[in-house]
Amino acid sequence: MSIAAQSVEFGWFIPTNGDGRYIGTQLERKPSQEYFVQVAQAAEKAGYEFTLIPAGGDCWDGWIVGSWVAAHTTKLKPLIAMRPGLISPVLAARMASTLDQMSGGRALINVVTGHYPQDLKATGDPLHGSHDERYERTKEFLDVVKGVWGEDGSGQGFNYEGKHYAVEGGVSKPAPVQNPNPPLYFGGSSVAGKKVAAESADVYLMWAEPLEWIQGQIAEMEQHLAELKDNTGVERSLRYGIRAQLVVRETEEEAWAAAWNILSKVEPDQLKSQEKLHAKTDATNQKRQMDLYEQSKEQDYIIGPNLWSGLSAVRGGGAVAFVGTPEQVSDRLLEFVDAGVSSFILSGYPHLEEAEISGQLLMPVVKKKLAERSIRVSV
Repeated sequence: MSIAAQSVEFGWFIPTNGDGRYIGTQLERKPSQEYFVQVAQAAEKAGYEFTLIPAGGDCWDGWIVGSWVAAHTTKLKPLIAMRPGLISPVLAARMASTLDQMSGGRALINVVTGHYPQDLKATGDPLHGSHDERYERTKEFLDVVKGVWGEDGSGQGFNYEGKHYAVEGGVSKPAPVQNPNPPLYFGGSSVAGKKVAAESADVYLMWAEPLEWIQGQIAEMEQHLAELKDNTGVERSLRYGIRAQLVVRETEEEAWAAAWNILSKVEPDQLKSQEKLHAKTDATNQKRQMDLYEQSKEQDYIIGPNLWSGLSAVRGGGAVAFVGTPEQVSDRLLEFVDAGVSSFILSGYPHLEEAEISGQLLMPVVKKKLAERSIRVSV
């Protein structure tokens, strides 16, 4: 079965814990509602369809920021995290459908199951040390969320009895605008995570890796979908997305200079402490990012054409960056499109200026190349 993308969407990022030209040092710009709007409006103007709102413990609350961003843009869609274990599924469903109504059908949902153990402990998650059980709970959580979204209006509500959740007469008022529901984006590189994604997600998210690694992950997900059909008779399909950093300039030399400049304020001792921090996670995708970083030290952290893992030890999450000219980066993006990726969540430091630069240099080039292949771009 071919999974080559027929349409492609591009997203940006709202830095809700602060922003600046460098990482690994004190951020130059403190988070504020004014700055979030500036970044969001720049992303919308640049041609991005949606924007990811992060969910870490040092970030401003994503639901409130996402609502604020939606109120100050006209088309941009906020991608906001639901975190099973930190909120009840019925309340989460109501919050999402309310945002979907108030934004005119622009709500996107990012299902976040894992994080650093310290963060999970700090938020009171009782399953902070139980990786696979967290995904078991996530499956039940999504069953309830989808159940109350799809309640038939009979007045009986949605009933559910599971290991982690029990609901009687659950409803979500208002109902979501999008049919059948706001799209569910889902990340998780472990076997447990991939199985839940195959059963429940609309978009399976990966952190940027070498092309062959991404192809391998997509092949694994397609196998999980095939097994789901064989075991249950349920046939589902997924879209695939990647989260990456972006440094694009008119010349390759300028791009690489700008990339290394992001790290120019990091002290060696701090670099080592951050490496130790990332090594403590039980998240499979973070471990994969650190493996790439370690394997590429002798190559200046270059892990493929125009693909760089230099930020991985300092910045957690999707730290691998596309680095190069508009022609080079657009060619790399199209290689991932050919592999089946249809959703790109990009960002750069600082996020305001990099949204503007990528809107001027990269987006016209990549959209032209996609149009030449008859691949539709959402915006």
